[in-house]
Amino acid sequence: MSAEIETTVSGRGAAGRIVLALAVAAPAVIVRLAGVELAPVAAMVVFGAAVLASVALLMWASEAARVDISGSLALAILALVAILPEYAVDIFFAYTAGHDPAYAAYATANMTGANRLLIGVAWPLLVAFAIFAVRRRRVRGERDRVTLAPHRRTEIVFLAAATVYALVIPLTGRLAWYDTLVLGGLFAAYLWRIRGNEEGVEELAGVAATVAAQPAARRRGLVAALFVAAGAIILAAAEPFGDSLVAAGADLGIDEFLLVQWLAPIASEAPEVIVAITFALHGRADDGMGALLAAKLNQWTLLIACLPIAYYLGGGEFAGLPLDARQTEELVLTTAQTLLGVAVLADLRLTRGEALLLFGLFAVQFVLPAPNIRYVIAAVYTVLAVALLIRQRRHVPALIKSL
Repeated sequence: MSAEIETTVSGRGAAGRIVLALAVAAPAVIVRLAGVELAPVAAMVVFGAAVLASVALLMWASEAARVDISGSLALAILALVAILPEYAVDIFFAYTAGHDPAYAAYATANMTGANRLLIGVAWPLLVAFAIFAVRRRRVRGERDRVTLAPHRRTEIVFLAAATVYALVIPLTGRLAWYDTLVLGGLFAAYLWRIRGNEEGVEELAGVAATVAAQPAARRRGLVAALFVAAGAIILAAAEPFGDSLVAAGADLGIDEFLLVQWLAPIASEAPEVIVAITFALHGRADDGMGALLAAKLNQWTLLIACLPIAYYLGGGEFAGLPLDARQTEELVLTTAQTLLGVAVLADLRLTRGEALLLFGLFAVQFVLPAPNIRYVIAAVYTVLAVALLIRQRRHVPALIKSL
C-alpha cells in the first residue's frame, strides 16, 4: 500500500490541534501525578476527556505511520493500536475483578457496549454520510448503499468465525482460558492471512497528512512522540476513568452497569467513527467501513481473549471470568447482533434499508430494556441473520474462499 497525502491542514494548524489534544489530557495527568482525589462526576469528566484525547493522538499517529509501513497486516496492527484506550479500560475492569468481584460485570459491560455501538450506530452513520456525500456533495459512490472491496471478505469471514464460537460462551457461564486460546488464535490467524496484502493507494488528510508530509526523520520522530504521549495518557487515565464511572453512577442515581457499558465506549470509539465518517464524506466509504470492520474484529476476538488473562493476573481463578445472568444476556444480544452484521455484509453491500434496520434494532434495546424483551430482540437478530444468509447463500462460497 502506498499513501497519497492531501495536506488540508497547515503545519501550524496541525500543531494547534495536537497541542489542543494534549491540553485536554493535561489535567488528568496532573491530577494523577499529584495524587489528588476528585469527586466522581468531576473525575469522570476529566479522565474521560483524557481518554478521548489519547484516541485522537493515536489515530493521527497510526494514519501518519502508513507512509512508512505498507500492507493489510500493517493496517490491522495500526487499527489495533488505535483502539488501545478501549482495551485499557476494559482490561482494567477485568484485572480489578480478579480481586474485587463487584467489578466482574463491568468488563463485559464495556466490551458488549463497544461492540454493539460499532454495528448499531457507527455502521449506519457511515452509510448515512456516504449517501449524503454522493447526493449532496457529488462525490463518487452509490446513492443508496456502501459497497465494499472484495478483500473485505477476509475481515467478514473471520468475524463470522468468531461469532459462531461466541454462541458457545454463554452456555459455559464464563469467559475461560480456552476462549482466550480460540479467539486469540483467530486474531493471530487473521493477521497471518492478510500478511503482505496490498490495498492500493491510501489517501491521508488533516493532521495525519501534515505529519506524513514531513521529511522522513522528522515524520518518524513525530509519530513516535504521538504514540508515547498517547500511551502515557492512557496509563494515567484508564484506571481512574474506570473507577469514576462506577462511583459517578452511584452519585447520579444511574445504573453503574449502563454507565460503564455506554459512556466509556462512546469516549473511546468517537474519534475512530469521526475518521470513518470523514472518509465517507470524501467518497471513500469503503475505507471508512474497512476501519470500522477492523475495529470490530479486534474487539470481538483479541479484546475478549485478553479478559480472562487480566482477570487471572488480578487474582481471579484460572477457570475464568464468571458471567452472571445480566452479563449472559448482554453477550447473547451482542452475538446475535454481530451475526446479523455478518449476514448483511455477505454480499459486500450495506444498503440504506439494512443500515436503518441495524440502527432500529439497536434503538429498541433502550425503549424496551427488560431482560425478557432483550432475548426477544436477540431472537429477531438471529432469525433475520439466518434469513439473509439463506437469501444471499450464493455469496457464502466466496467468503469461505477468502480464508
